[in-house]
Amino acid sequence: MENHRIVSREQWIAARMALLAKEKEFTRARDRLSQERRDLPWVHVDKPYVFDGPDGKVTLGSLFAGRSQLIVYHFMFAPDWEEGCKSCSFWADNFERSVVHLAARNVTLVAVSRAPLSKLEAFKRRMGWTFTWVSSAGNDFNFDYHVSFTPQDLAQETTYNYRTAKRSMAELPGISVFYQDAAGTVFHTYSCYARGLDMMNATYHYLDLVPKGRDESGPHKMAWVRYRDSYGG
Repeated sequence: MENHRIVSREQWIAARMALLAKEKEFTRARDRLSQERRDLPWVHVDKPYVFDGPDGKVTLGSLFAGRSQLIVYHFMFAPDWEEGCKSCSFWADNFERSVVHLAARNVTLVAVSRAPLSKLEAFKRRMGWTFTWVSSAGNDFNFDYHVSFTPQDLAQETTYNYRTAKRSMAELPGISVFYQDAAGTVFHTYSCYARGLDMMNATYHYLDLVPKGRDESGPHKMAWVRYRDSYGG
């Protein structure tokens, strides 16, 4: 950082305009990719998933809360954990205040985890979150969408992010999107995992603007992340 190139204001403007041309092309390419994402075919969801929610048992269809589009954040929180994943908590801090804006656009966003509801509710209170968070402890939802794995799964190759490999973690993050038509039929329209979640984290996009960037190095790039109440001074 100390040896970074220093130029005149006029030279900086010229360099900035050159980069702006690349940024505009990236924006246009992203718009095209987003349209291709929306154009993907859908899959009918015919499995009767029932979750534990704050007001009792809820189906996948009822999670839409009267809207036609549903985003599910697959939050890493195994049944035997006492706290949710700190990286997923980082993402949750970023989408917490988006829920009301999404609702205005006919979209409901919820989080789903395998931990029992009592643990989800306690951690939610600690973090000060208000989004709907339900437990899939009594169904196969997390396993069917390839974010949770049994010991038997981990003894062999498993599928995550559309790739099959040997893995050691029983819980991994993801986002899945669903659509419900006027007849109440639910369709799976999209899922993303791993680095596919980056674009949902506004903090990362702000860090990408500053001189040091995300400043993540070494084998554990997100080692700096803490729970929002654990950063200290």
